[in-house]
Amino acid sequence: MKPMSPSTRKLRYLALTANLSLLLWVFLWQSVISPHPHLNNYVVAGMWILPLLLPLKGMLQGKPYTHAWANFILMFYFLHALTLLWIDGGERWLALIELGLATAAFFANILFARTRSRELGNKLKKLSQVEREEREAHGDK
Repeated sequence: MKPMSPSTRKLRYLALTANLSLLLWVFLWQSVISPHPHLNNYVVAGMWILPLLLPLKGMLQGKPYTHAWANFILMFYFLHALTLLWIDGGERWLALIELGLATAAFFANILFARTRSRELGNKLKKLSQVEREEREAHGDK
C-alpha cells in the first residue's frame, strides 16, 4: 500500500480524534453527566456508542472507504443533537457539544477519505465516461 503523505496523516489523526471524542462524549453524557432516570445508565450508554464502534476497526486501519461510510452513522448523532437543541432546554449545552463533535468528525472523515483515495488512485469516473463505456460495451452508438 502506498505510504501516506504528512498532510493526509494529519487529516487521519484529526478524523480519528473527532470520532473518538464523539464516542467518549456520548458515553460520558449517557452514563455520568445526564443518565436516564429509569434505566441502567451503562446499558443506555452502550446502546448509544454501539453504532460508533462499527466502523472503528477500519478507521484505525486508515481505510478511506470506512471513513466515508462512517458519515452515515454520524448523521444519527447530528440529528439527535439538532433535535435536542430545538426541544430540550435542559440539555442544550450537551447537545451543542455533540453537534460540534459530530460535525468535526463528518468533515474530517470527508477530507481524509477524499485525500487518501486520491493518493491511492481510487477515483470515481464521471457519469459521461461511464455512459460512454456502457454504450461501447453494448454496441450502441
